[in-house]
Amino acid sequence: MNILIIKLNATGDVVRTTPLLQRLPGEFTWITARHNLPLLDGLEANLRSVSWEDRDVVRDRDYDLAINLEDEIDCATFLQEVRCHQLFGAYLEPRSGITYTKDSRSWFDLSLISAFGRKKADEMKLQNRRTYQEMIFAGLGLPFEGEKYLLPEARPTDLTGDVALAPVAGAVWPMKNWAFYEELKHELEIRGLKVNVLPRRTSLLEHLADVQNHRCLVGGDSLPMHLALGSGTACVSLFNCTSPWEIYDYGIQTKIVSPLLEEFFYRRDFDSRATTAIDLDEVLDATINKLQVYEVNASGFSNDGI
Repeated sequence: MNILIIKLNATGDVVRTTPLLQRLPGEFTWITARHNLPLLDGLEANLRSVSWEDRDVVRDRDYDLAINLEDEIDCATFLQEVRCHQLFGAYLEPRSGITYTKDSRSWFDLSLISAFGRKKADEMKLQNRRTYQEMIFAGLGLPFEGEKYLLPEARPTDLTGDVALAPVAGAVWPMKNWAFYEELKHELEIRGLKVNVLPRRTSLLEHLADVQNHRCLVGGDSLPMHLALGSGTACVSLFNCTSPWEIYDYGIQTKIVSPLLEEFFYRRDFDSRATTAIDLDEVLDATINKLQVYEVNASGFSNDGI
């Protein structure tokens, strides 16, 4: 089979789509945002990765299956120009505009282009208990069996330690940014632990190495969380305003869900109550517990002195 995947943004969503490469047979062409190419280039021998700016090159063949996981009109419009026999996901309907195939409803019914409208889509998203992978795999007629993320080889860095903190989730979701990272860093350091705040990197491959160089990552629902899940790095993940249920934990993640999640669910404005609702002690205890579990797994005995 020749399979086309269109998944541009966000980078974490690109990473969590890579399990499809392990289950669908054939040759893949993946259109993504240019800055995401380092995570896909050379990832698999049967994968060709193409930036959105260079998308015209994908017209060189017919596709047995096209998977469009973007809800943007530009992607749906471009898809009309590609020769494909079967489509999964969003497409352009001449009369009604952008819509999506029936087999992709479990995911797109919860999206910005939901046939039910934004308000109902968010209500359904809050009630949903299936992971992203389960919904996408099921729509394609596949059972999700815990297939892992695929990640490239990291570019080595010298940032190492016990705990990495990822306090910034980006401008789109300001309420993802928990208020007490500085206090958490202090509490962990007085216990003798080396704690680093992840720096901004010019390379995603260096960012990946920074995550991998620590025993535990603490952060929100963001790219570092996905890099940790793909690397086998234990993580404590805070959910202030997005769905914890869509994330598959791979047995290494502790999820801490805000008691005010429903009030702030999928809101993109800012309210300080959302960023302070999760208690510092809860995150501290979860992090220390993760490190203790790490010690047990690494040495076969518990280190209660952490």
